[in-house]
Amino acid sequence: MSGEQRELTFRFLAEPTDVNYGGKVHGGVVMKWIDQAGYAAAVGWSGHYSVTVAVGGIRFVSPIRISDLVTVTATLVHTGTTSMHFAIDVRARDPMQGDERLCTHCVIVFVALDGVEGKPVPVPGWQPRDEEDRRLAEYALKVMELSKGIEDTVARYRPPQ
Repeated sequence: MSGEQRELTFRFLAEPTDVNYGGKVHGGVVMKWIDQAGYAAAVGWSGHYSVTVAVGGIRFVSPIRISDLVTVTATLVHTGTTSMHFAIDVRARDPMQGDERLCTHCVIVFVALDGVEGKPVPVPGWQPRDEEDRRLAEYALKVMELSKGIEDTVARYRPPQ
């Protein structure tokens, strides 16, 4: 069944334990949701235990409030030999009214591992089917390229250990 689940969606209510003193959901909680949805999507695509190796381009666009209905969508946008790139959208709305709004977006990369030695294993390939797919695949690669540039810059300014 691997290679069949390209998109996965989680839906739930933001709970009182998720929010900070200002009544908005903590960024760390949102990042946990992103990782959970990405993990479930990666396992669904690869059929293997998978681990997060990178998150790029994370943007917190709009706050999530207590009791908002939250939707986290992971969409596969690129595969490597052992890696899977997912575009993640986190949206929220008041469940009694209101339009859904984009709250957070990023690209998250997972690598599939074997169950014995924890070594990377090949994943089913995915190819863009239309112009939107090609745009998303290009976007994911560009975000990760930019993130790598940031990592290299930070490494040059870290104090020696």
